[in-house]
Amino acid sequence: MSEKRRDNRNRILRSGESQRKDGRYAYKYTDTFGKVQFVYAWKLVPTDKTPAGKRDDISLREKEKEIQKDLDDGIDTIGKKMTVCELYAKQNRHRGNVRHNTTKGRERLMKLLEADKLGSCPIDSVKLSDAKEWALRMKEKGISYKTISNDKRSLKAAFYTAIQDDCIRKNPFDFQLNTVIEDDTEPKVPLTAEQEESLLSFMQSDSVYQKYRDEVIILLGTGLRISELCGLTETDLDFENRVINVDHQLLRSAETGYYIEKPKTQSGIRQIPMSEKVYEALGRVLENRKGTKQITIDGYSNFLFLNRDGCPKTNVNYATMFRGLAKKYNKCHEEALPKVMTPHTPHPTPYVLHQLSQCGYEPESVTVYHGTFQYHHDTELLRTRNFRFRKG
Repeated sequence: MSEKRRDNRNRILRSGESQRKDGRYAYKYTDTFGKVQFVYAWKLVPTDKTPAGKRDDISLREKEKEIQKDLDDGIDTIGKKMTVCELYAKQNRHRGNVRHNTTKGRERLMKLLEADKLGSCPIDSVKLSDAKEWALRMKEKGISYKTISNDKRSLKAAFYTAIQDDCIRKNPFDFQLNTVIEDDTEPKVPLTAEQEESLLSFMQSDSVYQKYRDEVIILLGTGLRISELCGLTETDLDFENRVINVDHQLLRSAETGYYIEKPKTQSGIRQIPMSEKVYEALGRVLENRKGTKQITIDGYSNFLFLNRDGCPKTNVNYATMFRGLAKKYNKCHEEALPKVMTPHTPHPTPYVLHQLSQCGYEPESVTVYHGTFQYHHDTELLRTRNFRFRKG
């Protein structure tokens, strides 16, 4: 009968256990993939004392218990030790076919994780309270509620992948964010029909903002996203059938400059009918842009809306314009415009829906023209102002 192994304190060691010459204990086991793995500890049992100058840790027997539980549950004992940053990077590699803005957003979140203590934590050590503490730290950094919410959703998806890969059992990001930090997002309130008419009248008489009036009429009368408006070219306009063909958007980044992107979804590719006001505004825009230089971006040229340098306008140009417009308008009117006044404020508005309904389009058709499925929200806006759809 073979002699049982003992440690330097004459204690019997179990199967897989051993003690090295420096006094550290080791446990040898085979993981779920059939590979031999080792774990180490300075203590055999919890009551042992950690040697002076050595990092305190749980005992070898406690580690064995955790490993056995993981093996029984089919947990990947190596995968669970990857850090949060490594997990997020892995998740992003598996979903590589994304838009430019998504890539930039991923890079931003990775930098946040690398700078925060959560990023270097093994994923199996991240608890619900750790995820909530992370949200609080992001809030203290001045990051907006909406951005934190988006980042939390990304991390929740990454940890869900880890669950599917049998690396962990629970998702620490499975909680309601508004129970941890207050949602202080300023709601974007669409302009009322009266506010829209008042705004256009003000622009008509203002020497500074008069030149932007046609662009605002088009935004209000079509519900185009600002990047779709910026991307409009002469070939997108069908004056004979009075429709605007929307199948792309113009964006700009500091790294790559101008670039064209297709709509996010198939419903974003659509034809928007021109109301009489939009028809006339587009006619004036084409008349005023005669003699401008031609710029080609990803095969698209003859853009309708150009800045003072003759280059296509982007979201930044309109954001600056709308801020100045709202500030000047509010100085002259008792009823101020909505607090959150951005290029997206006119998308969509009751005015847009009303204009389309007057052209004889059904509610479902109006939804399609906007490239959205917010049927209930949009039609409710109409009903609150006593607008009625006509049968087509």
